Amino acid sequence: MMAADPADLVLDRVGERLRSLPPTPSQFSIFRVPNQLRKINATAYEPEMLAIGPYHHGKDHLMAFEEHKTRYLQNLLHRRSLNRSLSDYVTTLRALEGKARKCYGGSISLDKEEFVEMMLLDGCFIVEIIRKNLRQESREDNDPIFKLGWMLPFIARDMFLVENQLPFFVLWELLSMTEVTNNNQTNYSFFYMILYFFYGILPGKGYPRVDVYPIEEIKHLVGFIHNNWLPLPTGIDAFKINASKNSEWRFICCATEIQEAGVKFQKVEDGLLFDIKFENGVMKIPTLAIGDTTEAVLRNLIAYEQFSHDQNPKHILDYVKFLDCLINSSKDAELLRRCGIIDNWLGDDEVIAGLISRLGDAVVLSDQFYYSEVFNKVNLHCSRRVNKWKAKLRHNYFNTPWAIISFLAAAVLLLLTLLQALFAVLSYFQ
Repeated sequence: MMAADPADLVLDRVGERLRSLPPTPSQFSIFRVPNQLRKINATAYEPEMLAIGPYHHGKDHLMAFEEHKTRYLQNLLHRRSLNRSLSDYVTTLRALEGKARKCYGGSISLDKEEFVEMMLLDGCFIVEIIRKNLRQESREDNDPIFKLGWMLPFIARDMFLVENQLPFFVLWELLSMTEVTNNNQTNYSFFYMILYFFYGILPGKGYPRVDVYPIEEIKHLVGFIHNNWLPLPTGIDAFKINASKNSEWRFICCATEIQEAGVKFQKVEDGLLFDIKFENGVMKIPTLAIGDTTEAVLRNLIAYEQFSHDQNPKHILDYVKFLDCLINSSKDAELLRRCGIIDNWLGDDEVIAGLISRLGDAVVLSDQFYYSEVFNKVNLHCSRRVNKWKAKLRHNYFNTPWAIISFLAAAVLLLLTLLQALFAVLSYFQ
């Protein structure tokens, strides 16, 4: 018996590897967070209460919530006005199973029927809870999710994780099947329901674009929120103009240092979070509210931007990097808190400084930075000779209250000495 040709063995082995090669991240829309991001804070990417989609499906600590999903489906089926049977939903979702499965990266352990069941329970729950959150008349009297106020923020937080998603076309199909009237006005009102549902966990205001949003472009809920939590259109237009110039820029110093150089900080009342300006030596920044869900929200949006090649500008990542430049220590966090720019719900300023510092770890900035023009204006202001002198004077001689008191005492002593000398001269000539 002849031995197999080594060349044939290599062909077989490499051929098998090529056939089993999974899609690249750009080929699917719902991905697992890579290890370089996950290792910094894994809990920020993992659900605490409910699983959505296949990645966390069936985990022991999430199984208790499956009862709520089943009850929501039951209530939906009992809604007489819909005239839909369980078979209608299953048939529709079975037709979408192949397309939906291709949205996920890596191996999925669920078979076809299990995958359809998961889409049915998870999808109906998402559509129903978003609807019930705004339409109070559609809630059941004994619904514990709305009776117990603490549950809803945790649910919203878990529904905002990039690994905990269903494709948006699945939600859209279920929405169409569960609305009494099916028209464009009703469908677009669902966009506003989504924004209203997640409004409580977002750390500031953004600019929505729902009126001009093509449904085919929506990948999932995280992508929808990302593309409706934007800077003002005028800011994006200015960014595109600056990006086309390909001008150089460099990072700014921390808040306490640029304050020493004469920069003042001013809170913008009711401003959009990402619209930061530097005018006449004043840094104008809208308020950032930091609470229990803020880190998870920002981390998942950053992960989405990092692995979505069509996102430009990456305004969330650039905003976090802007904060990372400003806040190097608890003193910087304290300064911004006292100015009303940071609304701290977590505790002391050291916690805020650590959180902002960690958010910037293991992320890569794009070539075009959204705040490059602001940084250039700040650096130009701080580089002027008079501002440099002010900074050195404050840093070297007025860096503590005792130094200021000592200076004032010395100034008063010098003034008294001059006055004494003046009176002595005057008395001599008299």
